[in-house]
Amino acid sequence: MNIRKKRFSLLIAFLSITAVIIAQQVGSNSPYSRYGYGLLMNPVPGTSEAMGGISYGLRRSQQVNWTNPASYSKLDTLTFIFDYGVSAHLARMKDEENDPRNFYNGNLDYVAMQFPLFKNVGGSIGLLPHTKMGYNFGDKHSVSNTQSEEHYRGSGGLNRIYGGIAWEPLKYISIGANLSYLFGNFSHSSLIIPGSGLLGEKKTTYLFRELKYDFGLQATYPVDKTRSITLGVVYSPRLNASADVNPSEMLYGSDPYTSPSLPPSQIFKTDTLRNLSFQLPQTMGVGITYSTSRLLIGLDGTYQLWKNLDYPAQLDHLSQENRFNNAYRISAGMEYVIDPMSQNFFHRVRLRGGLSYSNSYTNFSVNDPNDPVNGSAKYIGTFNEYGINVGVGLPFRDYMSGHLSMVNIGFGYTRQQPNTDHMIRQDMFKISINMNINEFWFFKRQFN
Repeated sequence: MNIRKKRFSLLIAFLSITAVIIAQQVGSNSPYSRYGYGLLMNPVPGTSEAMGGISYGLRRSQQVNWTNPASYSKLDTLTFIFDYGVSAHLARMKDEENDPRNFYNGNLDYVAMQFPLFKNVGGSIGLLPHTKMGYNFGDKHSVSNTQSEEHYRGSGGLNRIYGGIAWEPLKYISIGANLSYLFGNFSHSSLIIPGSGLLGEKKTTYLFRELKYDFGLQATYPVDKTRSITLGVVYSPRLNASADVNPSEMLYGSDPYTSPSLPPSQIFKTDTLRNLSFQLPQTMGVGITYSTSRLLIGLDGTYQLWKNLDYPAQLDHLSQENRFNNAYRISAGMEYVIDPMSQNFFHRVRLRGGLSYSNSYTNFSVNDPNDPVNGSAKYIGTFNEYGINVGVGLPFRDYMSGHLSMVNIGFGYTRQQPNTDHMIRQDMFKISINMNINEFWFFKRQFN
């Protein structure tokens, strides 16, 4: 296959995958996605995810690392990188009153490209998930011998298209920035299913469009020819945004969840709430890596200032004081390869592992089922998340160009552990596959 065909195939793959991720929101079945902006995603390259999510201090010439835009300048002037990842999830949920329930989802995790611009200047573009929302739960009610059901449902999420650039003005020092277009929508609905008659649904849809900025710095200290230490710092300013919220009330002849193509029998429109104030947090991250020709060890920390940010109360009925928590995440990981230059394939396989710990940025309104008035007593709860990841990187070489590409396979387990009674414990099992393709796109050949 000649170079033009390779470029065309990669571009077609990028455009196709981009269309899929825009058309379909990432999957979720968590009731915790009911609050705030949904579940926060932590999109990192497949190699980083298998190392617990470390990324701020990673600086490699054959890997896209959008979490710290300063890393783009590491790319040489001849190489183009195409990187994408997919995953499958099994979520197991358990509370105090019911047996465990299992849910399955599949996601396209990210699509990214990286390329040289000038000497010591590199760029990257890509599409990443930012939040995801998906839940469906409810309860049965009995009033005067009349049975009814009430269901709460939500779907959607936020994605971002980014473009970034990095410059290495001094040897071992690099600075970079990303500009992202943050977009998406999500909806919350409550559906009343009476014993007879039409079903009533109240639905609120939220539409979001805004620009986001991220800045990064990396500094490397070369211990010797094969060993180095890299410090990475990332900062994202607080995002002051506005969005439209569209409430509506509808009547259906049957459940619209089981019959999604069924049109409503009647629509009661209400006024659109325009330009409501939303805010996203100021974020600070720092990471450090120590690397040799065979070993890499890293540690990352992230802190987000969510406390007291603006968010419309009508979407979750919490107050500004108790809605959000300042969020933090700590990740540690490593990678080991026996001999990256060996002729033995198994000696070139990269082994990875990592741990992570974080808290939830949102609080949740919890009902006490032991309360005598149908669990009307409410209090605030939250959870902490523990994660462990392992993975392998399987190398394959393009013998025409001599460039090394990688298939990365990762396995992850996370537990969302509530800090109060009557909340749901979630266990998530994840299998991810990431393809990292390196191509000689900018090599000027001396023959036809």
